[in-house]
Amino acid sequence: MSNPELRDPFGRKIDYLRLSVTDRCDLRCIYCMPQGFDDYEPPSSWLTFDEIERVVRIFGQLGVSRVRLTGGEPLVRKGVVELSSRLAQLEGIDDLSLSTNCVSMSRFAEPLKAAGVSRINVSLDSLNAEKFQQITGGKLNKVIDGLMAAKAAGFAPIKINAVAMKGVNDDELGDMVEFCIEHDFTLRFIETMPIGSTGCRAKDSHYLDLEEIRKQLEQRFTLIPSVMAGGGPARYFKVKNTNLHFGFITPISQHFCETCNRVRLSTDGTLYMCLGQEEKFELRPLLREGVSDEVIIEAIHHALTLKPERHEFNEGKSPEVRFMNMTGG
Repeated sequence: MSNPELRDPFGRKIDYLRLSVTDRCDLRCIYCMPQGFDDYEPPSSWLTFDEIERVVRIFGQLGVSRVRLTGGEPLVRKGVVELSSRLAQLEGIDDLSLSTNCVSMSRFAEPLKAAGVSRINVSLDSLNAEKFQQITGGKLNKVIDGLMAAKAAGFAPIKINAVAMKGVNDDELGDMVEFCIEHDFTLRFIETMPIGSTGCRAKDSHYLDLEEIRKQLEQRFTLIPSVMAGGGPARYFKVKNTNLHFGFITPISQHFCETCNRVRLSTDGTLYMCLGQEEKFELRPLLREGVSDEVIIEAIHHALTLKPERHEFNEGKSPEVRFMNMTGG
């Protein structure tokens, strides 16, 4: 007997799972994890590959067709290529993608592509090596090498995610557009979000309304409103006489909650209904009690009843207690 598809209390169909395979990362981006952060989940709390495969298989039976591996940085989880191969073969999973900082992608690009990962999103906030180091604590050349390896391996599309920050990188976002035109990457600018103590609020100096960036880019490029299949919450434009699609992801200035189609599963098996709210359901205890698939299915349907209508990032509420690496990007 087929299982009913996943819908939340507001009628939104849930067909997308963001799967965090680790809360660890080899960078320390200023808006994600504070310097010196070490409050990681112990390995005993991580979902095993067998547990992950089981949960994703069940989600596939419930109509989830898209899975994105996230972190932290997913490439620091030992065996991520094996896990990718297992998930790519599951019935119903039509699209397996991965979010990465690309630091280690030079080693992983070809194996991941062969395993069944079809496309990647890459966090890249600056093309200036010194500024990149200030934002992330890492080396820009490793990321660029990883990007070129991913391009050579045939990932498509490759989407660059740039968090726009006033006084930090807002003077080079036009250069980011040129870079993506040159290399045939897709580009999305993202507003900073109040996630954990590192997140920016609208009153903070680094927050930047992306409408300002759009107006700035219109002085340099001719922008044409566009759409992009699988583009998620971004509002897309094309740059005239190029192949570039670039988008704006605006959780603060223009929220897109009415079209939310996703849930997030953290590395410890906690199912989060919303990036900006606390509603959650812990699947790990059920998995380790050895319950049947039917019980897991019932639990997932129950969890969806907790999904809120929208986040409240711009309602003057206190920042969320979780850091981004704990929830999964």
